Amino acid sequence: MDHVRSGQSEFSHRTVFDNGLVTDPAALRPRLPSPLREVTDDRFARHGVRLLLKRDDLIHPELIGNKWRKLVPNLAAAAGRPIVTFGGAYSNHLRATAAAGRLLGLTTVGVVRGDELADRPLNPSLARCAADGMRLHFVDRSAYRRKTDPDTLAAVLRAVGAEDAYVVPEGGSNAAAVRGCRALGEELRGRADVAAVACGTGGTLAGLAAGLGPGERALGIPVLKGGFLSTGIRALQTEAFGAPRGDWRLDDRFHFGGYARTTPALDAFAEDFEQRHGLPVERLYVAKLLYGLVTLAEEGAFAPGTAVAAVVTGAPFDG
Repeated sequence: MDHVRSGQSEFSHRTVFDNGLVTDPAALRPRLPSPLREVTDDRFARHGVRLLLKRDDLIHPELIGNKWRKLVPNLAAAAGRPIVTFGGAYSNHLRATAAAGRLLGLTTVGVVRGDELADRPLNPSLARCAADGMRLHFVDRSAYRRKTDPDTLAAVLRAVGAEDAYVVPEGGSNAAAVRGCRALGEELRGRADVAAVACGTGGTLAGLAAGLGPGERALGIPVLKGGFLSTGIRALQTEAFGAPRGDWRLDDRFHFGGYARTTPALDAFAEDFEQRHGLPVERLYVAKLLYGLVTLAEEGAFAPGTAVAAVVTGAPFDG
């Protein structure tokens, strides 16, 4: 059984689209390139490694980090049409899409995994989506797994009355998003030997690796269990650029049990990092990335003199 909840949009102004580009600087004014800050951390310094923080969390207060880089190309491609996208109950992607809809006066629909959630009070993340005007459409987990099947997708679009919608995949990762994330690598060219990012669907890593310069490499820290991302990243790069691009690899050891899962050890690590460097550490992605980098530094994975840039893709959700 499918369930729908609706929110009211705060803004009703129309956004102007010029040749497919969003031209509403008052609503979407990014801080680009995002700041790159070197920090002193003895866990890296004693191995001769420099740690830099690429503060993508400061790009935009509501379209944070890789969500900005992935969403804006898709907003341009949508050209004012309703946007339908997918996510779980705590999806950062759904929140960012809902915020973009509010800021730009666009209709947004979030297809949420788990029809049982419709019979419960909305969690803070979904409540924010609804408050930003996103219509929430809950589907059972079996249907959600088939969301890329053309017949299933068509049925969802009919159910929400948005057959003409522009569809953004789960996590926002498609060819347009990957091309948008290439700018992240370009901003780091000549600044870092290794650029590391936490991975959900792999779109950010796919673009990051494509944008780096010769001799520079990208490292992905998956936050989900399964070891399935490599094939997907190669497919995304092929779709975006015609062939795989850049030097990249994954380290699957730091998911801490899977998506949206943490442990007391990870929480303690994040709190310590916050105290050391004055950086609010988002737990589901950024903490796992930083924990992985500290571990790799202590294992000697980075040669002395290596500059490692950790991409801070998000900020803690304030509810």
